[in-house]
Amino acid sequence: MTRRIFRTVFFVAISMFLASVVLFMTVLYDYFSVVRREELKVQTELAAQGVQLEGLLYLKDLGNLNCRITWIDADGNVLYDSRSYAGEMENHLEREEVREAMEKGYGTAARSSFTLAERYLYSAKRLEDGTVLRLSAAQDSLPALFFGMLRPLCLIFAAAVCLSFFLASRLAKKIVKPLNELDLDDPLGSGAYEELSPLLVRISWQREELLQTSKFRREFTANVSHELKTPLHTISGSAELLAEGMVKPEDVPAFSRRIYGEAKRMIRLVEDILRLSHLDEGAGDMEWEWVDLYALAEEAAESFSSGAKAAGIAFLFSGEPAVVFGIRQLLQGIVYNLCDNAVKYNRPGGSVSLELREDPEGVFLVVADTGIGILAEHQERIFERFYRVDKSHSREIGGTGLGLSIVKHAVNLHRAKLELSSTPGRGTRIVVRFLKEGKRIHGKENC
Repeated sequence: MTRRIFRTVFFVAISMFLASVVLFMTVLYDYFSVVRREELKVQTELAAQGVQLEGLLYLKDLGNLNCRITWIDADGNVLYDSRSYAGEMENHLEREEVREAMEKGYGTAARSSFTLAERYLYSAKRLEDGTVLRLSAAQDSLPALFFGMLRPLCLIFAAAVCLSFFLASRLAKKIVKPLNELDLDDPLGSGAYEELSPLLVRISWQREELLQTSKFRREFTANVSHELKTPLHTISGSAELLAEGMVKPEDVPAFSRRIYGEAKRMIRLVEDILRLSHLDEGAGDMEWEWVDLYALAEEAAESFSSGAKAAGIAFLFSGEPAVVFGIRQLLQGIVYNLCDNAVKYNRPGGSVSLELREDPEGVFLVVADTGIGILAEHQERIFERFYRVDKSHSREIGGTGLGLSIVKHAVNLHRAKLELSSTPGRGTRIVVRFLKEGKRIHGKENC
């Protein structure tokens, strides 16, 4: 970047210098041309007055001048020339300045030599007797003027190159210095250019996001390891006792059931982790369709009713037919996990109500229980992965700690709203609201 800035600044400086030289030479040449024309005109007027008073004698007494004097009669014949013999010169009647002087009294012209190295200015004046007095002077052309000043221009150009090189190098280092000193650990406190503020804010935000992601991954890995380690220890210990023949024959079925139960717990945990991983990727390969949410809720009610009844919990279902556009598997997971938590964290003699209703705002899925409830400080975190309010109770009932996290991801994927209200000792109420307004979710339309 330093080299690019240096090259740009150096190129701009040299280009401006060259453009200035060309402009200066052009303006200077035009200025001297105007001045020379005016001088030649004044000299022509003075010479004309002298010729009219003294005639040819005046011209011969002038001596050597910095201009050429030619006296022409009315027919174009040269009567006198200060540089050549008049009798050998061609007729000047068709010369532009002579013809103009004869017609208007005064004429001018400018012609370049064949070599283009010199340019000649002509000034002619008609005298009272009809003759024309013409003065001509050489003027260097623009290329000749340039080459005449080439040596000083080269010296100036060399000085300009050195100065531009020094300034460009210094400026490039000065521009890049704040960027090189940028502290990526604290980008907002680096005091860099104000124009970089949006970029630094984004870097700071991405850094915080990476730190949070790294922290989340470490916690997730630790939680997964912990959750897998407990059933593995149980399975390993029970299997070792069975393999060593240290279990009484009548206790073998109990040990087998324990191994089977812990294996099922591990399978559920792995399935939930895979489901969450799939949801993190957006579940783009899942099929979106119109789903009868009432039928899914009814199936869940039938599935949980017997288990709830055995635990002394009443399971109530009510609602009306409602259809939403979404992913059947995820919608089923929302209903299942909410009902599963409502039953697990309830108490004997309690109740669970599953309600489905529809109004102009959308479709509402409501799951309420009369269980242990959730303290206010835990309510914002219960949807985090592996977060448990009461870890001992959660382990007793065999939960993986991922159910509500799956619910949250699935709800967000469907652009639905999730609301929770809970009172410790009185129960919890969770509402999932599916919006009715037509929206597109990952290229799909939501009802």
